[in-house]
Amino acid sequence: MAKSILFVTATRIGDAVLSMGILGRLVRDNPGARVTVACGRAAAPLFDAVPGLERVIILDKKPYSLHWLGLWTECVGRWWSILVDLRNAPLTYLIPGARKFRMGRKGAGHRLERYAQVMGITADVPTPTIWITDAHRATADRLMPKDRPILAIGPTANWQGKTWPQDRFTDLVARLTGDQGLLPGAAVAVFGHETERDSVQGFLDSIPEDRRIDLVGQISLLEAYACLERASLYVGNDSGLMHLAAAAGVPTLGLFGPTQDQLYGPWGAHCRAVRGTAFLEIFPENYDWENSPSLMNTLSVDAVADAARDLWIDCKEAAS
Repeated sequence: MAKSILFVTATRIGDAVLSMGILGRLVRDNPGARVTVACGRAAAPLFDAVPGLERVIILDKKPYSLHWLGLWTECVGRWWSILVDLRNAPLTYLIPGARKFRMGRKGAGHRLERYAQVMGITADVPTPTIWITDAHRATADRLMPKDRPILAIGPTANWQGKTWPQDRFTDLVARLTGDQGLLPGAAVAVFGHETERDSVQGFLDSIPEDRRIDLVGQISLLEAYACLERASLYVGNDSGLMHLAAAAGVPTLGLFGPTQDQLYGPWGAHCRAVRGTAFLEIFPENYDWENSPSLMNTLSVDAVADAARDLWIDCKEAAS
C-alpha cells in the first residue's frame, strides 16, 4: 500500500515556497506516496503539480482557531504514514500517524533551515522544489522572448513598508537595461498580483512598450515560476515572488528594509540581499502595519545597482 503524507504548511506564499524544500525531500524519499497538503488560500496553487497529490486542504482563518478543528475533522479518520506540521497546530497531535514531525516555537537560522530542522536535517539543506506542467511551460514560452535577455522585477510586497519606492525601480531598470548596463536592451518582465496593479501602474508605464512584459495579475503562481525560469536576473522586494525566483535558479537580488534578510533572504548561492537602514533602527513607535509608508527610503538606487552588478559577476564566474 502506498504511503500517505499529510503536509501542513504556511499561509503566505514565501514561507510556503521555502517549505517545499522538505516536501521535495519527502516526495523523493517516498516514491508513490499520496500527498495531502494543508495551507493558506494564497499559497494553495503552488502545490497543484505535486507528484502524487490527492488534495489541497485550504485553511481559511476562522474565529477561535476553528480552522484547525476543520483540519482535524478532514484528517482524523485516516492513518497517515508521515505527518509534517510546520504550523505547530495543537490539534495535529490528535491526528493518527506513524511518524510525526512538528515545527517548534524555538529555533535559529534562516526560515528554510528551520524547516529542515523539523525533519532532523542539519546538513545539505534541501532547496525548494517547485513542480510545474507542460502547460505552465507553454505559457512561459508564449510570454517570454527568446531573442534577448530578460530582467524580472517584483515591485510589490504583502505590506507597504516592505516596498521600495516605485520611482527607484524605474531608475534601476533604466540603468540595468541601458547601453552601459548589465542587460542592455533587455525586456522587462513585471510580476505582481492583480490587486497590486494600481500601486505599480506608474512604474509599468515608464517601461518602453516594446520591452515591457506586463504579467501583473495575468498569470498563475506556477506560470510565474515557469516565466522566472527564463529570466536573466530578478530584482524585487522581500516577497513570495522573490523566493519563487530563487527557487527557479535565477540570479536573485532581494531588497530589504523592515524585515530581516538573515532569516528571510532569498536562498541559494545565486542569491543576494541588499538593505538600507539596519532592521532594528527602522520601526517607529506605535507603528501602523496596515497604513504605513515605505520603510525602504534609505536604500539607494546606487546600492541596488552595485549589488546587482556584484551578483551578476559572481554568477557568471561560478558558471564559467
